[in-house]
Amino acid sequence: MTLHTDFSPQSEPQQNKAKTEIVHPLWLRLCHWLNALAVLIMVTSGWQIYNASPLFDFEFSRSLTLGGWLGGGLQWHFAGMWLFGFNGVFYLLMNIVTGRMKRKFWPLTPRGVLRDLSAALRGKLAHADLRHYNMVQRAAYVFVMLDGIVLVLSGLVVWKSVQFPLLRELLGGVDTARVVHFFAMASLVGFVAVHLVMVALVPKTLLAMLRGR
Repeated sequence: MTLHTDFSPQSEPQQNKAKTEIVHPLWLRLCHWLNALAVLIMVTSGWQIYNASPLFDFEFSRSLTLGGWLGGGLQWHFAGMWLFGFNGVFYLLMNIVTGRMKRKFWPLTPRGVLRDLSAALRGKLAHADLRHYNMVQRAAYVFVMLDGIVLVLSGLVVWKSVQFPLLRELLGGVDTARVVHFFAMASLVGFVAVHLVMVALVPKTLLAMLRGR
């Protein structure tokens, strides 16, 4: 067996550069934490609203809800909605304008996702350079961006169905929009849960989101 080791003079400086280079710019970190706050407000207040008129045969524990009653839940939900909406639009625009969208999330292929997912399940997916996303991360982030758009659109129909007749028809009516909104919320909560598990497994990702490198 032959052991290949790189002892080139540039190897160590390149590694040091990777450790000191900014991974997440300030605007991205601000968007991340503002979005985390908005999601926390919207999900917990949304559960309070759900409990007032459940779609399914269960309710969320009051200890997990925000608002205390339907009116309070609605007020919190609207507050979180504006933060989530404006922050999301700013995030998407900055990703497009700075070219980060193309650099970080593309190319994205089914074969690449399956390959990296298989490596992740076997504990062999590398996280040495946080500047680059693997295919699983790219797929997850693209999915949650699309899910956020579905949340906003379905939420608009539930909130102001008369003002958005075309959108209401495209979503199959208010009742269907409520179901879509619920499952989009559930998908977002699932993403957050997986995200927190991955942060626990790779703590340096949290440090990078706090200090940028």
